[in-house]
Amino acid sequence: MTKYSIKKYDQNDYVIWNDFVALAKNATFLFHRDFMEYHQDRFEDFSLLVFENEKLKAILPANINGKSVYSHQGLTYGGLLFAAKLKAEKVESILDEILSFLKENSIEAFHYKPIPGFYFSKGNQEIDFFLHQRGALPERKEMNMAVNLQLPLHISKSKMKHFRRIENLDLDIIEEKDFEPFWETILEPRLLEKFNAKPVHTKEEITSLKQKFPEKIRQYSVYQKDEIIAGITIFETENVVKSQYGATSEKGEQVRALDFLFINLMHKYKRKGKKFFDMGIVNEENEKGYHSGLLQQKEELGCAVYNQDFYKIDIK
Repeated sequence: MTKYSIKKYDQNDYVIWNDFVALAKNATFLFHRDFMEYHQDRFEDFSLLVFENEKLKAILPANINGKSVYSHQGLTYGGLLFAAKLKAEKVESILDEILSFLKENSIEAFHYKPIPGFYFSKGNQEIDFFLHQRGALPERKEMNMAVNLQLPLHISKSKMKHFRRIENLDLDIIEEKDFEPFWETILEPRLLEKFNAKPVHTKEEITSLKQKFPEKIRQYSVYQKDEIIAGITIFETENVVKSQYGATSEKGEQVRALDFLFINLMHKYKRKGKKFFDMGIVNEENEKGYHSGLLQQKEELGCAVYNQDFYKIDIK
């Protein structure tokens, strides 16, 4: 008879957790504890490990806020991570065990955000169905924009016209070892000026993460006569490359340096065999619910919409 047990993560589980992430069907490096814990002071961890007859079968990166548990709010995406050979009915049983565990711990609501489907060619939507069957309701959607690199690139004629013009301007694309030029000269001042915002990661945090994941986090910058004018910070996973940050100076805007960099990187990662280029969301708090300019810009670069769903289930 199958017997499941669930425990909350603690530091003694560091090795078994990370070993599981390395082999799971639907995990990326964002679920490694070294990544998850860079902002542990901002979130109260409530990550769970699910064992079947004492063998680890699934993990849930999560945090708690009041009487609600979230598949981790400090991560771009989340959800239940499970072993590669785990069948759908066992995923269903594990979900029921998790919901029972949350109820036993006086949790009133579970907020769930799965990883966008294009990250995993073997699929990753079993739990969406089972959540629906148990009364989970869509809490919100985000328009996540991505380019399918397995297909021919469809970049707009206007962007390609400017791209061919930019190629003659002697711009240099550099893979940086140091985040300081981009963060301090481009990203932070431009976010402050345009959106009165700061990057999610401080320069010190992204530098530390780069040291821990040197092959997964990369910084590409565009220079004109030794002056940085644009940059993109990349998170690279097995199938997908994600532009975590992209920004340009006023001079870079004039020559469309960010488009120049995006197009070059799409070709680069297409040659490397990546399947998708994830350019992130375009949602905004306005009447439409999205930023029209960003949506148009990303569509003209060849992006299509892949919805990022958010669910909420009341624990009864």
